Formats: sequence, C-alpha cells, structure tokens
Amino acid sequence: MEGVKLLDFWVSPFGLRVRIALAEKGVEFEYKEENLAEKSELLVSANPVYKKIPVLIHDGKPVCESLIIVQYIDEAWSDKGPALLPKDPYQRAQARFWADFVDKKMYECGTRVWKSKGEAKEEAKKEFIDNMKLLEATLGDKPFFGGDVFGYMDISLIPFACWFYSYETEGSFSIEEACPKILEWVKRCKERESVSKFLPDPHKVHEFVLFLKKRFGIE
Repeated sequence: MEGVKLLDFWVSPFGLRVRIALAEKGVEFEYKEENLAEKSELLVSANPVYKKIPVLIHDGKPVCESLIIVQYIDEAWSDKGPALLPKDPYQRAQARFWADFVDKKMYECGTRVWKSKGEAKEEAKKEFIDNMKLLEATLGDKPFFGGDVFGYMDISLIPFACWFYSYETEGSFSIEEACPKILEWVKRCKERESVSKFLPDPHKVHEFVLFLKKRFGIE
C-alpha cells in the first residue's frame, strides 16, 4: 500500500475541494505543494494530458480533475465518513449539474473581474453577480445545497469563498449586499473543521492576486 498523496497548490480552489473531501471522509494524505512555474516530474507524469493540479495519487494510481477526484473519494472510501453525493439519482444529477455550473462559471468569470479593465471589468462583475444570484436561488432557505447535509455541491463551491474578498476588492462590489444568503451559507460551511482548517486567509489570497497582477503587468 502506497497510501494517498495530493499534488496541489495552496490557493487553488480546485485543490481545496479535494482537501475538504478527504477531510470529510477522514482520509489521511500526504500533501505535496507544487511550483506551478516549474512543474515537477511527478505532476507531469501523473497528469500528462493537462499537466495541472490537483492530482490525487492513491496506491500509485493518479486521479485527475477536481470534481472527478471528489467523486472518486466518495466511492473509494464509501465505508468512511458521510456520503458526499446524494443517494437519490435525481438529487445526484442536480448536485452534479450545479457543480458543473460552478466549474464553468466561477473561476473564469472571477478571474476576469480582477484581470480586466473598464467595460470588460463591468461586464465581468455583472456576470459574476448574476451567477451568484442563480446559486443563491438554488440554495434557497436550505442550510446547504443538498438540504440539511453538507455535500458535493457545497464542496465544489466553498473553496471560492476565500477568493470573494479579492473579487469584491478588485471589482468594487459587495457579495453580501447582492447575495446575503450565500454569505450565511459560507459561515455555516466554515463551522465545519474540514473547511475551516484548509481555507486560506482571504487577505493572503488577495496578496497573491496582486502578485499575479504585477506579474501580468495589470495596473
């Protein structure tokens, strides 16, 4: 048995999903911080198609892409911790649909909020808020996206909470004003040790964003 190893980067919302899922299942793992400017031979060999983090290596076998990894964790350790995906096929499909929505919309749109200027920034900001309002409507009055239980969809979205401060600061808007129920949901999620022990300080995330802006020559 070679155990469990995670190739990751500290601020990656995609890697955070995996860390939270492993913690929810009570699975111990070895964490390997990657230098994304000089990717390790292990990362390139473990994910030769995309050469991206996160990669979960379980007993020497690599699993790639964060949502696929979270589903793998739920199945591989089905006898440990709570189920991450709902048992009901329809609810499971809904969780996957909205997690896919987060994958396609949140990171790319959030990046445009801090990376663009002028009209493009305003468009990105409006799109980001519209996306958040859709998610808020989906959450409704439930404690978590799946109802009373923290699960797959929550894991897919909560890592972005540590980026909210950067999006708000760079975009000059307030998520709390636009989507107060989302912020209440964030607070509930942070009450879980699996979330609180891994989410980076939002101000440190913003320092990283400022580093990226300087690197890309964005004023």
